[in-house]
Amino acid sequence: MKICYEPIGVMHCELKKPEDAPRFYAISEVKGAIEIYEPYLEGLDALSEHENIVVLFHFHLSKGYELKQKGPAGRVKGVFSLCSPMRPNAIGMSILKLERIELPLLFVDHVDLVDGTPILDIKPYKPISE
Repeated sequence: MKICYEPIGVMHCELKKPEDAPRFYAISEVKGAIEIYEPYLEGLDALSEHENIVVLFHFHLSKGYELKQKGPAGRVKGVFSLCSPMRPNAIGMSILKLERIELPLLFVDHVDLVDGTPILDIKPYKPISE
């Protein structure tokens, strides 16, 4: 089965290369804006009720993958236990702080995506309550 997605938007930020992106689970201090394409703007209704959002994106600069890779501490692990951009399906996920919405832009904080990253989906972040 082949699965195809169309981006709903694109990330704009100061991070230009993958090497610039924060790694090793660091909380980024980078701010940015997600531009949402016109056909999807209506889907943003009530998103401002959420402080944080989950952003699913395509690792558009990633080339290939290995099922075992070195983790942040230098230990070799399986790719599914890592946040590596080099994955069988180049799908990434970030939890970003939603600062404000000025259509068609979502202004966000804690950015760890690079400029030009295609955005596949956005969901409200709902932490698990205990």
